[in-house]
Amino acid sequence: MSLPSSITPELLAKLTGMVVSTSGRTYPLTEVYTGDKVLDLPQSSPEDVETAYAAARKAQAIWASWPLKSRLDVMKRFHELLLQNGLAIADLMQVETGKARRMAFEETCDVLMVTSHYIKAAPRILKEKKHGGVVPVVSTSTEVRLPKGVIGLISPWNFPFATSLSDAMPALIAGNGVVLKPDNKSTLNVAYGVDLLYRAGMPAGLVQIVCGEGPDIGSTIVENADFVMFTGSTATGRIIGAQAGQNLIGCTLELGGKNPLIVLDDADLDEVIPGAIMAAFLNTGQACMHIERIYVSEKRKDEFTQRFVEAARAIEVGATYDFSPMMGSLVSVPQRERIESHVDDAVAKGATVLTGGKARPDLGPAFYEPTVLTDITPDMILAKNETFGPVTSIYTYKTVDEAVALANDTDYGLNASVWGKDVAAAEAVGRRIQAGNININDGLAASYASKKSTSGGFKTSGVGSRHGDAGMLKYTDVQNVAVLKKQVLSNPPDTDWDKNVDQTVKGLRFMRKLGIR
Repeated sequence: MSLPSSITPELLAKLTGMVVSTSGRTYPLTEVYTGDKVLDLPQSSPEDVETAYAAARKAQAIWASWPLKSRLDVMKRFHELLLQNGLAIADLMQVETGKARRMAFEETCDVLMVTSHYIKAAPRILKEKKHGGVVPVVSTSTEVRLPKGVIGLISPWNFPFATSLSDAMPALIAGNGVVLKPDNKSTLNVAYGVDLLYRAGMPAGLVQIVCGEGPDIGSTIVENADFVMFTGSTATGRIIGAQAGQNLIGCTLELGGKNPLIVLDDADLDEVIPGAIMAAFLNTGQACMHIERIYVSEKRKDEFTQRFVEAARAIEVGATYDFSPMMGSLVSVPQRERIESHVDDAVAKGATVLTGGKARPDLGPAFYEPTVLTDITPDMILAKNETFGPVTSIYTYKTVDEAVALANDTDYGLNASVWGKDVAAAEAVGRRIQAGNININDGLAASYASKKSTSGGFKTSGVGSRHGDAGMLKYTDVQNVAVLKKQVLSNPPDTDWDKNVDQTVKGLRFMRKLGIR
């Protein structure tokens, strides 16, 4: 299979040249569909990471001095460039990650939506906020938002473009620089996006790209950062969170999920089936928010299961650079082997495979069929652990209370979905689930695509959030500028303290009654 025509040797040389690397070490990047080698990706050393931070800090001082309007003008130009080049980025994403073209294109749209949101919202979010001061009339206090400095951003391979550029966008608009470590398997599409930022007028050096395995350079990234944004596994998130805490810097950690979907008895299966199929198998199931557990009442299980399995069997899986397949490849052979181990363990312990359950070497080395299981028991690996592939399981419940309890029976709490015609009743059920994102009559997009609202996880699914006002404010430090127009806070040496206490109490009581304080 030949690479898309947009991916030329000149483009590949330009993108790999953006990696800060003097180590001489490389990573063999392959086309996922075939396993054929594409290029040797330069690897960064800890010293290269430090060099990247030094360059980003120098550029950040310039960028932060620009008026917000000038920074937003850059992002407006970036938005237009991304609209023009989205399919070229999709080509790179398909080569590197094997995802279906539909999903690759949709991923570029996430960055467009985030960029557009913060272009509009940033003036309000970052605007100075003046408050009354300690003493009415003669004092004021103003909140001033300042950029933290240089953000360490570590992004995963499953949604590389979105978790890199969308997470960098509010940081950059707020005046920060970024040292960005994409996964080795998905660096080229990210570098293309960074190049668009430079073409839009961003100062040279503001976003630095470093590459390498986490154990090699991850600690150095955190050590030099003023804030860390990480998306990945809960295990790695614990390590990063501990180091960030030791360094007294903030972090956002978007981690794993074992996400439930509840089908209420009044749900319209004509809507549930396609929605649940998308939620379970989008991006070949390699999404932190995708659905791995489906709960259906005993009353509706047979009908739901029959229709859901038929729909799963009808999913077109393919290795093509066009929009025909709904589902593409897993990202790598090791990832396929992980999925196989979870399914094989479940089958060995009594699970029933309703469809799928097999690799597809006829399509490519990392392909795996859409898989639906039932008869899951707690001793199975996939009962509690995140599988992160095109595998979902169907369970039954007797009462809604039992369904909620089952949905909450997990260490994770990232996403949940509830379906029912009575929207108010479905929402009431959703609010009882311990998850940061609740979707009513949708699998996951309704919450995640709502960029005005924050998105984060409960329990071991993460710390902090992205999107909304919080998604930008986390990249800022707040400075309190207090002004006293007349010095009334100092007491003269001959103060009668008994009288002073009486007057203070009366004054505070009076201000409370007037609503001043």
